[in-house]
Amino acid sequence: MKLRQLFALLLALALVAAACGSDGGTDTAEAETDSGDSTDEAMEDDEAMEDSGSSAGLDIDAIMAADLSNCADAPTGDPIRVGMVMDFSEAAGFVDVPGSEFTPYVASLINCNGGINGQPVEVDVRESGDDPALATQELIDWGAHFFIGPPFADATLPMQQTGGGEYAIFAAASTEPTLADAANNTFLVTFDDVGQSTASAEFALEQGLTRAIIFTEGEGVPYSGVNPDAFKAAFEAGGGEIVSEQTYAWFVDTDFSSQVNEIAGVADGTEVFFSAAAHFQITALRAQMEGQGLNDITYMGTDAFDATGASADPTAEGFVHTPHYLIEPGGTFESVLADSGVASDAPAFMPLYIDSMFLGIQGILDCGCDDPAGIAEAVKNISGFEGVSGTITYAGTNGIPPKAVPVAQVQAGGGGSVLLDTIG
Repeated sequence: MKLRQLFALLLALALVAAACGSDGGTDTAEAETDSGDSTDEAMEDDEAMEDSGSSAGLDIDAIMAADLSNCADAPTGDPIRVGMVMDFSEAAGFVDVPGSEFTPYVASLINCNGGINGQPVEVDVRESGDDPALATQELIDWGAHFFIGPPFADATLPMQQTGGGEYAIFAAASTEPTLADAANNTFLVTFDDVGQSTASAEFALEQGLTRAIIFTEGEGVPYSGVNPDAFKAAFEAGGGEIVSEQTYAWFVDTDFSSQVNEIAGVADGTEVFFSAAAHFQITALRAQMEGQGLNDITYMGTDAFDATGASADPTAEGFVHTPHYLIEPGGTFESVLADSGVASDAPAFMPLYIDSMFLGIQGILDCGCDDPAGIAEAVKNISGFEGVSGTITYAGTNGIPPKAVPVAQVQAGGGGSVLLDTIG
């Protein structure tokens, strides 16, 4: 991710473009947005639910199947308290706002199912605003056992400092590798940028694509540079050749005439294109590339495609990307999200938020304790946790789970995305 002030402006532009390209179908529009599966073999939601974790009092299948009109006796034990410090700005509000609404709903399903070994789950949400430390302290005073936080370091660092590094913090929607810090108990819930872009390079090579074109904002630039850096390293290590590397303004540029003129001088049409750009940028680029007779380029991107509505845009047909979760039409997760009444432009981010809550609860169950430091220590040792969004392990890591990366492709007519492969 980039600096927040710039990201806020750019993401606002992206969301407007995504809305213009959407057909208005909430789940279809984000069938690929930040999606992942709970098995390494398939990215189908029902299979995910069948394989989801059911250990030491945490039965995710039963929780997601709870019927709020027919609940078990209300749990009466000491509550498990989940603190959420959320960013409601344009930079992250498109995920943190619905995430902060969906997580309490799933907590109500837990309580409807009898709670966690008779303990109710309570969720309290505070907006990070300009003072995430204050929001964190208020939740500590409330009695939070662990935190779900926003995707930016400028909020999580004050959260760490306020809690003395003793509280587990799950940065639900983040893929920023430098945000994870197991020593200070801060964890990603999904794969990071290096993981998703390395997987893209491996997939491209497996398809026999050995020539690549890369768009980047510059080496080492968070997200828009780090993803292309990782793709380039893996692609070249696998024997591929980067035939053209171009710079551009992430989430801003749509006129690529100068880059396309240069590419046309070296490309032969067999290349794979890769960047971390928004899908509306790549649809514009593809049109300009085809204007130069380059009609057979394979276009690949990151989860930025997911956040900007690629799967609902007919002009994005054929784009290949690395989502975090694929919502199966008619599947369990789609049903639970619909029942919640939560309106989201990015519904497939939601499994990451509820998995954050489930992981904190699993830490409580594993340590048999209620002190934040003990819970966080138990989280660091979680291995093979079957969540809604996939299999999550923290043991032996710096807080980035070595998750399998799905590779999906946008279908014709804005009809969602289908799984092509799972890497890792």
